[in-house]
Amino acid sequence: MTPGSSSFVEFLAAHDPSLLPSSRTLPSGSAPPAPHGTTIVAASFDGGVVMAGDRRATAGSMIAHREIEKVFPADEYSAVGIAGTAGLALELVRLFQLELEHYEKIEGTLLSLDGKANRLSTMIRGNLGLAMQGLAVVPLFAGFDLVARRGRIFSYDVTGGRYEELDHHSVGSGSVFARGALKKLWRPGLDAQGAVRVVVEALFDAADDDSATGGPDAVRQIWPVVATVSEAGYLRLADDELESVVDDISLERTRQARSSRTRHGSLGGDLR
Repeated sequence: MTPGSSSFVEFLAAHDPSLLPSSRTLPSGSAPPAPHGTTIVAASFDGGVVMAGDRRATAGSMIAHREIEKVFPADEYSAVGIAGTAGLALELVRLFQLELEHYEKIEGTLLSLDGKANRLSTMIRGNLGLAMQGLAVVPLFAGFDLVARRGRIFSYDVTGGRYEELDHHSVGSGSVFARGALKKLWRPGLDAQGAVRVVVEALFDAADDDSATGGPDAVRQIWPVVATVSEAGYLRLADDELESVVDDISLERTRQARSSRTRHGSLGGDLR
């Protein structure tokens, strides 16, 4: 019952280290195929940050799950998105949530946003042994800084390196395509609604070119997980709101595609 460290990970390491993912020993050889989470995007807006993730998990060339959730509240003022080995990533998120809750209970105050980002970095570093065997976890972390009064985004590498990103970022297999969309669509002065549209469009582009990223599925009513973090706290958008955004983007892109086909058809007729 001794309170001890304000770090839950340190508390667990002292009392039962076998419960920590980093303490597990794996047999020699390569790890068996496991479901992987793919694309997570985040963007800042005036007064906060938005994070979004697609719903597809893959195992090799197969779709392992169509409705996996990859964006979670870390605490009241921050969010974490997962990419990499899905099972370990979900366990890391639960442990991170406990880490922040434990600190708040022991210290009687919230950990600073930089402190949260550093704690997550330490936990990823502890997973390096598993990452070397192919079971890597690379999250994206974002939150509202109660001191600076703005949203901030942090990315990581498998060694636990922590990097603050400006304006927007993406991780996962579709991140290259999503990042291109974010560069074109993001602009200073966006409000929350505008930032939501930007990240959803980025997921559209990622799904268009990356087979491991799942786009919105209107038939099954599967939409991305999208959450904003602001002074009001963590807020996940409802499916009906996302359906409206997706429908608007789909209609606009359909009009553009039809216009392009019509124009190319007219050019072909002139050549003949």
